[in-house]
Amino acid sequence: MKVSRDKDGSKVTTVVATPGQGPDRPQEVSYTDTKVIGNGSFGVVYQAKLCDSGELVAIKKVLQDKRFKKDEVYLNLVLDYVPETVYRVARHYSRAKQTLPVIYVKLYMYQLFRSLAYIHSFGICHRDIKPQNLLLDPDTAVLKLCDFGSAKQLVRGEPNVSYICSRYYRAPELIFGATDYTSSIDVWSAGCVLAELLLGQPIFPGDSGVDQLVEIIKVLGTPTREQIREMNPNYTEFKFPQIKAHPWTKVFRPRTPPEAIALCSRLLEYTPTARLTPLEACAHSFFDELRDPNVKLPNGRDTPALFNFTTQELSSNPPLATILIPPHARIQAAASTPTNATAASDANAGDRGQTNNAASASASNST
Repeated sequence: MKVSRDKDGSKVTTVVATPGQGPDRPQEVSYTDTKVIGNGSFGVVYQAKLCDSGELVAIKKVLQDKRFKKDEVYLNLVLDYVPETVYRVARHYSRAKQTLPVIYVKLYMYQLFRSLAYIHSFGICHRDIKPQNLLLDPDTAVLKLCDFGSAKQLVRGEPNVSYICSRYYRAPELIFGATDYTSSIDVWSAGCVLAELLLGQPIFPGDSGVDQLVEIIKVLGTPTREQIREMNPNYTEFKFPQIKAHPWTKVFRPRTPPEAIALCSRLLEYTPTARLTPLEACAHSFFDELRDPNVKLPNGRDTPALFNFTTQELSSNPPLATILIPPHARIQAAASTPTNATAASDANAGDRGQTNNAASASASNST
């Protein structure tokens, strides 16, 4: 590492950086205007400006256990700087006593489900989906999933800790102490995020683990013996007060789109296997507006790239491609198809981009 000063006297740091993907060799990178934007048990996140391009980046300095560390060399991840979170944007609307425009709810949730479909295709469960972990560029409406500190590759038959995920977004099987859960816990959490964006406040605001279950029962009703068995077989003899389910239409405001309510009901299911998969959620009719070739952001800009699915993303349910990739997107893709040799290279680049988007999760944890 080299430290110098630019013509304005600002500190410039130059380091040797190795690209995270691809065959590129290590190269020198110089940056300035460094400031802390987040920290936690994982390490510290800085914002910095690249001297060559002026681009803002996030640099995550990963802390290591001193018992195993032998020198002052740290892993530093240089990632896209994303200025906002869904949590802060939603809170802005809530404080103004407004609800987030439905087009933004669709854009944010669609990208969240697409992120989940991608990591789940590798067997990776995020285990901490919440609005604070959804990074957002408010100008382009691009969303990135962040903070993979709790993520794990789930293996059938191997136990996992049940005390995981932030309380308001914990799936009921976690509250029941299940250790053999699946990636469908992320789907429950995403359903809670969707409901929160529609309501302007958390749908299940429990004060404790038990109270969290009470809040869920108020809406979904008392789980049946079979539903409890599906969540955790050890709880089948547990007695619960019998409460009827609250109609979903009465949970939300009168003008809430019926398709949004229908999607919520398919995500917030007691039985983990009854929940939609992330890819199925992307194909839900609630997101049909995004598949309209004429749709624009409220600021007049084009929507983010929503339909450039890779084979890996579609691997869990390839037939859904007919819904997920609308005709106009297929025509555009066909028109821009390069030669075979270039196509293979671009396909790899596309996969790298997807990987980097998922990995960027841990880059900018500002909570």
